[in-house]
Amino acid sequence: MGINDFKRLLLCLTSIFCAGMFAQEIQKVDSVPDHQKLFVKAAKFIDSSKYKEAIPLLKKSLKLKPDYWEAFNKMGFAKMKLKDYKEAEKDFEKAEFFMPMNFETSKLRGINFYLAENFKQSKVYLDTAVSIARVDKIEDAETSYYRALLMFKGKSYKSALAECDAAVEIQPKYIEAMVLRGEIRFTMKDYNYAIRELSTAIKAMPAEKPDYNAYKLRAKSKFEVKDFKGAVTDWNVYIDAIPGEEDAIIARAAAKINMNDNTGAIVDLDEAIKMNKKNPVSYCYRGVAKGGNKSYTEAMKDLDYAIKLKFDYGAAYVNRASIKMASKDKRGACEDLEKADSLGDELAIQLIQQYCK
Repeated sequence: MGINDFKRLLLCLTSIFCAGMFAQEIQKVDSVPDHQKLFVKAAKFIDSSKYKEAIPLLKKSLKLKPDYWEAFNKMGFAKMKLKDYKEAEKDFEKAEFFMPMNFETSKLRGINFYLAENFKQSKVYLDTAVSIARVDKIEDAETSYYRALLMFKGKSYKSALAECDAAVEIQPKYIEAMVLRGEIRFTMKDYNYAIRELSTAIKAMPAEKPDYNAYKLRAKSKFEVKDFKGAVTDWNVYIDAIPGEEDAIIARAAAKINMNDNTGAIVDLDEAIKMNKKNPVSYCYRGVAKGGNKSYTEAMKDLDYAIKLKFDYGAAYVNRASIKMASKDKRGACEDLEKADSLGDELAIQLIQQYCK
């Protein structure tokens, strides 16, 4: 056999081998069942937050394989994301029927019940998920996070913090758990701890997807420790991202008053009053800010109106007393302080002893 004949034979054998390998690859692809192909396609939609597009594919998958419990789980998850909690639960029930006592379904049912505000059932299924996880040696940050939410609602703050810690230990950049930890600290009035926790969470957040609730909580915490400048800075971030929230604008105004930025506070309170002309707090704070600018007549108008809107508003009486005192109406000021004291205002009695005895 000549050299050319040998080369042709080798090329032929190689072609046959490659063709055989290619045929095997095609066979491998074709060996994936249709119901699984549909499931994979649906999962990609879900990963892209296209939940509505995923559901028809999962239904087709289940027609081909009615006991496909993973597909029921995925479909329930998609419906849960669409806030159709009742229908999601039906899918999770079917998943549980075909695969009893599996971790993923128990966890998803617990989350779904939580989001539907059925906290009793949520606890049942999340506890079940934890029991299964212990046996199967599964660590899951999301389960710990939702258990923390339940404990927080039940005012078991220390237990809630422990669950947040567990979630962050498993998933170090679990932003929701980190922010929740800050919120729990704020509720416990551990304001410095809250600021520390929230600062850590904010630093860890992806720049393209910040959780502005962390800025809101940190602003409130900074106000409580009298870091009014820091509070204003955080409120600025929050309000720029989520404009038109009346309470946030009022809170920023309060911080500005404490910084003696009365003019800035008045601008905020003017905006808040445009949003809601029946909120006595806005008029009370604006009266204080105007008083700080020594516009006593205008301040009195706002405080009078705040009391008109809410007759038992103790703080408004105290603030009106301070304007009257500045206007040298001591008798009127003391009358307002007596009224505030009768309404249970804690500051009123101290001012009465200082100025009216």
